[in-house]
Amino acid sequence: MTKLSNVLKSLRVREDLTQNGLATKLNISRSAIGMYENGERVPNLEILELFADYFNVDMNYITGSTPEEYYSNLQSKQIAQEIFNNENLKALFDASRNATPEDLEITKNLLLSLKRKEQKGDD
Repeated sequence: MTKLSNVLKSLRVREDLTQNGLATKLNISRSAIGMYENGERVPNLEILELFADYFNVDMNYITGSTPEEYYSNLQSKQIAQEIFNNENLKALFDASRNATPEDLEITKNLLLSLKRKEQKGDD
């Protein structure tokens, strides 16, 4: 097994996903996930970006080039995932990698509040 296959499998397991579950979420085949995890196939750059974005890790981490994830703690990672999944907040994603969980939560709530005020003003 390659570093990539080990890292990919550990990320998937950490998120409590089956190969089929991950394939469904990323809109790729389950067999491709299996081949990546078994080291039988190497994902292209586009697929690597999909994995990195989904798991909130650097592409270098996915390929085994660096031991560090983007976020130093799970709570920051979870809040950042909420930001990333919200189209109105997604632009903040890259800027949020080194923020504390408290900073991320405050920023998220502030932006959502501003968005609600903006929507009320449109009525």
